[in-house]
Amino acid sequence: MLSTLEKKVIAAIQGDIPVSENPYLELAETVGVSVDEFLTVLKGLADRGVIRRFGATLRHQKSGFTANAMVAWQVDEDKVQTVGETMAAFSEVSHCYRRDPAPDWPYNVYTMVHATSEDDCLDTARRISEATGVSVYSVLFSRKELKKTSMKYFTDL
Repeated sequence: MLSTLEKKVIAAIQGDIPVSENPYLELAETVGVSVDEFLTVLKGLADRGVIRRFGATLRHQKSGFTANAMVAWQVDEDKVQTVGETMAAFSEVSHCYRRDPAPDWPYNVYTMVHATSEDDCLDTARRISEATGVSVYSVLFSRKELKKTSMKYFTDL
């Protein structure tokens, strides 16, 4: 059971987050509470598992990146944490996460690489490989931008 305030906070965060010095203050104002109260409610929702993920969608074309690639890596399981931290530290990487490999797809770590050219994406993958010692990887270039949408909850508030 969610309170009216919790529903309003959820509704406020499911759209675009303001690009400003204090986006949570702006969101809190739309809900009609202080930023401290807004953040307390948000943290409570996360602690209870109501909100499991809070992320951002990078619209890479609008950011000046004309090429991007998902790089799939085969990383020893006992090295995933340290290798992932090294990979994520590259400024060209916006996402880095682990997934279970499939029988016909041995990759378990993925990085999203953004650059101004496909050659630059390949160069970044090569540099990541050198920095981590992971030599088995596959570079998958994005050829088409699909519509990115999320579920919308409590839109009637």
